[in-house]
Amino acid sequence: MALEQVFECPSTLAKLRSAPLGKLLDDFCKWLLDHGFSRGTTRLHLGRLRHLNEHLRCPRSRMRQTVAAGEIEGFFGKYPSRCRNRGPLEEHLRRVRHSVNRFADYLREEGRFAATTPARAIYEPLLAGYLQWMRSYQHAAAGTLKLYADSLIRFLQSLGQDATPRGLAKLDCENVEQFVLAYASANGPSARRSMQAALRTFFRFALHEGYLRQSLDRAVPTLRAYKLATVPRGLTEQQTEEVLGGIERDTKIGRRDYALLQLLSTYGVRGGQLRTLRLDELDWAGDRILFKAAKHGKDVWVPMTWEVGEAVLDYLQNGRPAWPCPEVFLTSRAPYHPFPYSGTLSAIVRHRLRAAGVDLPGAAAHAFRHGFATRMLRQGNGLKAIADVLGHRRLSTTFLYTKVDFNALKQVALEWPQEVSP
Repeated sequence: MALEQVFECPSTLAKLRSAPLGKLLDDFCKWLLDHGFSRGTTRLHLGRLRHLNEHLRCPRSRMRQTVAAGEIEGFFGKYPSRCRNRGPLEEHLRRVRHSVNRFADYLREEGRFAATTPARAIYEPLLAGYLQWMRSYQHAAAGTLKLYADSLIRFLQSLGQDATPRGLAKLDCENVEQFVLAYASANGPSARRSMQAALRTFFRFALHEGYLRQSLDRAVPTLRAYKLATVPRGLTEQQTEEVLGGIERDTKIGRRDYALLQLLSTYGVRGGQLRTLRLDELDWAGDRILFKAAKHGKDVWVPMTWEVGEAVLDYLQNGRPAWPCPEVFLTSRAPYHPFPYSGTLSAIVRHRLRAAGVDLPGAAAHAFRHGFATRMLRQGNGLKAIADVLGHRRLSTTFLYTKVDFNALKQVALEWPQEVSP
């Protein structure tokens, strides 16, 4: 049995195997060990789950095969008042909740979790109809539908109880304009463009279905956003050296983070390209690395430098968990898996920047990319060469970096006019 691999005390084993969760806890123990959790971490999770087992126990308890979401919610509603933990209550509750959530993950994976059906939002029928209309009449791609749906939900939520086919009849141009201007003041250019496009197509859908008496797509104000209006802010060469030099390389996390940031600074790749980098894309025999295309760019083979090769090899041999995943970079704690979100990598980069004392507002993985392109430009490389290395399919995408080519800008700068007295 799995529990004997973690616990030795007979009384502890008896408590864990008692009804109603005894069978589930034994299976959960095996699940944790199979997913790479250490014996110590497994022991902590199961120890905290005893509280849930005691909460669900009654005089006629039988071994359970499922657990309902409502039962877990009821446990957290009552447990804090009867908890006898000696340390800070909030910290203890946080740890118990973490273990219970991990147990719920196992139950979901095994089909043993009876989730509570969430209340259906009032705007859901309207949103579903719009998305179906976009598929049928506009032939919108899945990515576009998701982007528009995320924006449209914000608008429909602002309507409250009027987010229904009948409620849309109350809308007028002033309501639409006020919402868009308020949204634009709190969001960036990309979010504004997505909201404008989503609202215009939504109002066309509503007119087509007869929910509106007049089209409101022209009521969505056009907010100008100029291309290449900003200046890229990247890390300087000195800042890059400070960040890399401040990473401890005698720990598994340090080896992983050093390899990540070494790749970012050496090749200027996108964070998403690192998250999806696979082991078979490291060509050790040919001393090169394949970075797959991102954002409609193109695949790029780059030479593997000595520094990068040493950093990645050190991580693979001494830092990477022995887990059968094709991706190079994995999480440092079980359950081991590739970074699921771009924010995960961004958080690692920001942590390392703060540790090195580098203050760059909004900086993340792209700060290394901007810094790399800027250094290439100042070393005399042409825009075509920079575009090839960065994987830009269009040369116009690389034009942004001409703003930091100060040597070239000096040559075209006009002299300051002198005042001539009459």
